[in-house]
Amino acid sequence: RRQRALLWSVLLVMWEAAWGQLRYSVPEEMPKGSFVGDVVKDLGLHLPAISDRGVRVVSEGKRQYFALHGKTGHLVTAERIDREQLCESVQQCVLRCELIVEGEMKVYGIVVEIIDINDNEPSFRDTEIELRTSETTAPALVLRASDGGDPARTGTARIRVTVLDANDNAPVFSQSEYTVRVPEDVPVGSVLVTVTATDADEGLYGHMKYSLKKITQKASQIFQLDADTGAITLLRSLDFEEGDSYELEMQAHDGGGLFDTTKVVITVTDVNDNAPEISVRSVLSAISEESPSGTVVALLHVRDRDSGTNGDVRCSLDGSVPFRLEKSFEDY
Repeated sequence: RRQRALLWSVLLVMWEAAWGQLRYSVPEEMPKGSFVGDVVKDLGLHLPAISDRGVRVVSEGKRQYFALHGKTGHLVTAERIDREQLCESVQQCVLRCELIVEGEMKVYGIVVEIIDINDNEPSFRDTEIELRTSETTAPALVLRASDGGDPARTGTARIRVTVLDANDNAPVFSQSEYTVRVPEDVPVGSVLVTVTATDADEGLYGHMKYSLKKITQKASQIFQLDADTGAITLLRSLDFEEGDSYELEMQAHDGGGLFDTTKVVITVTDVNDNAPEISVRSVLSAISEESPSGTVVALLHVRDRDSGTNGDVRCSLDGSVPFRLEKSFEDY
């Protein structure tokens, strides 16, 4: 009985640690090594002592955006951060990382907001636009767009107007909005949706071309429109974790310059295509047989990139061993 009691005394029971979370903000496009925050001071740690405790910063994914400066204890940028590339359609752009103190088996959460700077000028999808309009319409020459920065950035597009004969019927789409749901594992090259429009005119004025007039840079690399048939096909594989919905604005033009507009909403549904990932963030190489119950022997991190029930993870230990798992901080 005494041996059994000693054996089970090493069960992982409780981790008495004050889990904390720090918040910082930093402008985008700062050079590598730029100051983000004094984490050692803000957490009340002692700089001379932490060097012997294995303090490090870890982030999710392959790219590490932040690092800990060993001499100062400051959190600094590990590379130049482009907010537009990182958070294309998110109002508040935040990155998360953790500070791990291995010697004390503690984890502290850190949230860093990436602040936008005015580093992009407005741009037109087409630098030259050809319009076909009625002979009674006065021509325009240059279209200019300016943003609200100081100083403001501007972009221009030249407009070339061709005067045509009158055209009395405009194209009409069969639907004012097209919606389609597709699984993320739909094969590349598949036709996701086909839009159709009709025009009562004959000849040139009744012949239509389809075009995309509102599409993000990211979506333009995923979807392709057939200008003659109105079919939207898949250029590359979808990933629900990268984007679950795309909204496109399409136009149908006849030969006389009249057009109609419709909206296409493509919703991506999740498929259980990601396995759970387990990573060992910290581990003791050995423990004394006299270690009390509740001694932490390893710090594990578990995640699944799928969403909903596909991303729910259960953890368990195989076999009869004198240890147990216990949730500590978020996914640890």
